[in-house]
Amino acid sequence: MNEKEILKFFEDNKALLNGHFKLSSGLHSEKYLQCALVLQYPHILEQLATDLAERFTTIKIDSVVSPAIGGIVIGQEVARLLGVRAIFTERKATDSNKKKMVLRRGFKLEKGEKCLVIEDVITTGSSTREVIEVIKSFEGEIVGVGAIVDRSGVDVSFDVKKEVLLKLDIKTYKPEDCPLCKKGVEITVPGSKFVK
Repeated sequence: MNEKEILKFFEDNKALLNGHFKLSSGLHSEKYLQCALVLQYPHILEQLATDLAERFTTIKIDSVVSPAIGGIVIGQEVARLLGVRAIFTERKATDSNKKKMVLRRGFKLEKGEKCLVIEDVITTGSSTREVIEVIKSFEGEIVGVGAIVDRSGVDVSFDVKKEVLLKLDIKTYKPEDCPLCKKGVEITVPGSKFVK
C-alpha cells in the first residue's frame, strides 16, 4: 500500500480528527489520529500489519513489544505474522504520583531477547523511548521500531531500523504557545497516557 491509500483508511473511518487536542506527549494539536477507529476492522488491520511485518522479515526477532493501549492491536497482529510472541508495556503509578512504563501481568524478557517495538502513532517518540528503556532494563536487544503513522514532522531516531507506513507533518504546540488555547477553544484529551 502507498501513503495515499493508508491516509484514505483514516479519512474513510473518520479517524483523522480536527479540533483542539492534548496529546499523550502533553503537546497540543489541531489534529488527532484515532487509530482504533481504523484498526477496529480486521481486514484493514491485517493489511497494515502485513505491510509493517514485511519490512522486518530480514531481522531476527523474538518478541514484539508495544505500548498500551494504542500499540497493542497492531503489535499483536505484526507478531502473529512474524510468528513471534506479542507483549505490551503499560503505565504504573509511582510513589511520586507519576506514571512509569513497565511490564506487568507476568510479562518478562530474557537477557539478549531480540525485540521489535511496534507503535500506532509516533509524535515525539517519547512512548517508544519508554518501551525501549523497559526492554533495556531486562537486558533485551532492540532490533527495530515500526509504526503505522509518524506525525512528528521531523526524523525521530531510535538508533535502530525504523519503518513507518505513513508520514504526516502535523503541527504540535507547547501548551503555552498553543494558538487554540489563546483563542479559548475547548480542549479534548483523547489519548491513553496519564497527562496532568
